[in-house]
Amino acid sequence: MNELDALGAAVRDAIARRGGRTAVREAITRPGRYDDELWRLLAGHIGVAALAVPEKYDGAGASLREAAVVVEALGESLAPVPMLSSAVVTTGTLLAAGDDDTCARLVPDLAAGTRTAALCWAGPAGWDAPGVTAEAGLLSGTAEYVIDGESADTFLVLAGPSRPTLHEVPADGPGVTVTPLPVLDATRPLARVCFDQTPAHTIGSPPGLPGRIRTLAWALLSAEQVGGAARALALTVEHTRTRKQFGRELASFQALKHAMADMYVLVETMRSMSAAAVAAASDDDPQAAELAAAAHVYCSEGYVSVTGQAIQLHGGIGITAEHDIGLYFKRAQADAQLFGSPRRALADIAV
Repeated sequence: MNELDALGAAVRDAIARRGGRTAVREAITRPGRYDDELWRLLAGHIGVAALAVPEKYDGAGASLREAAVVVEALGESLAPVPMLSSAVVTTGTLLAAGDDDTCARLVPDLAAGTRTAALCWAGPAGWDAPGVTAEAGLLSGTAEYVIDGESADTFLVLAGPSRPTLHEVPADGPGVTVTPLPVLDATRPLARVCFDQTPAHTIGSPPGLPGRIRTLAWALLSAEQVGGAARALALTVEHTRTRKQFGRELASFQALKHAMADMYVLVETMRSMSAAAVAAASDDDPQAAELAAAAHVYCSEGYVSVTGQAIQLHGGIGITAEHDIGLYFKRAQADAQLFGSPRRALADIAV
């Protein structure tokens, strides 16, 4: 077992000890809709939030490849913890901004998992234009679809109206209102964050920062989609081996074998596409944006396809709220629209 495999195994073991998807279903009914105990275990004992953080900010000095292993394992379990939102996307935004003073102040706590942060990025029309404006150090407007916004300690805000600028706001700051949103995927809490003349600390950032954030977000999201699709396939194989029709196991029927073989090929192709995107983003490859967009398109469509087929192969039980396969189907649909739809990604590739 290599180091990456050992890391993934440690994360899966921690999730299993916490209670697996039973704990997931319990967590999403609590205030904040996330599993704070599991996050303390993952961040405090395994150090998952510190993986892609440089050592000078008390990080592990690893890379996005290691972070992707964790994100994939969490995608398998749908564990509601702020790994993607806080440890990957928001911390990655701070590091990409390159403001040493702000990073030295915020990133060590983010790496330790004692502070969580959420990125306020999307406006009413999606992630192409911020919904918040900045004027004279004050923020006004509304950020939509803020992942883990209910439980975040700090908000990083991309604000317009012209070239987007980056700002830091305490979640309990004056003029900040956080509203939980109803969601298709209950394991991914989203919030609407409104700012009303809110004082903010402006963070120096380079041009093109939103594009770099999107590349990071799509690349790591694809790893989560791989984990979810792989688990949906495993649940389907398990179901067809234990259920019988006409006195035979469902898995013995040739048509179902072919369907599951196609699902397996799709999952493994998704894995290769995601690995290429993560490697490019980790190495600052000039083709990273194109590879991340391609991974978003392919893995989004693949995840939707695999979970849709899984629902069919589960039969009637697959559409019940009690069965886990429905959770993966909903996550697949929601992930396909996260940080911009596949249609948006195709437009990026075409430019």
